[in-house]
Amino acid sequence: MEKVEQHEQVRTSWWHEYFVKMRGQHLAVSHRTNIADALTAAVGGFFGIGTLLLLTVMTGTTWLMASLGASCVLVFGAWNAPFSQPRNILGGHVISGLIGILFHELFGPNPLAISAAVALTIFLMMLTKTVHPPGGANPIIIMLGGYGWNYLFTPIIVGAAVIILYAVIVNNIRQNRHYPLFWW
Repeated sequence: MEKVEQHEQVRTSWWHEYFVKMRGQHLAVSHRTNIADALTAAVGGFFGIGTLLLLTVMTGTTWLMASLGASCVLVFGAWNAPFSQPRNILGGHVISGLIGILFHELFGPNPLAISAAVALTIFLMMLTKTVHPPGGANPIIIMLGGYGWNYLFTPIIVGAAVIILYAVIVNNIRQNRHYPLFWW
């Protein structure tokens, strides 16, 4: 009888601890953004996305995808985060693009394949130390849009390179910013 009660206590304790974790431990961190940081981020996003849109209009080729807008948020708004460095931007977008195209070619745009492609993208970005959260959207964009291998070059590689170029230019205009923290 004592073993049953002890076993029940352990099971209750595990469940209790599991759900207690979901309450959070701290109050939200007050992130103080000054007007200069917000303006720098907006200018960087404007020029990065504007350049890609201009190239799209001038050439008739798609140079922009939605996840590059999310990359701008990180690169200009959280420029000193590991996820915002050139290695992560380019590596994360390329890995996720390759997986999205490959899975689309092999399995088509079915829910299981899309879910597996996103899971593999996360796994490989983590293993290669190229985690870039916007890259997680690329397999979804590619598979639902039915894009092929040329999509890897434009907009993925060229788009990521343009964002990196503007990140280096715009972030280093500010005296208190030194971008990138690392290249590779």
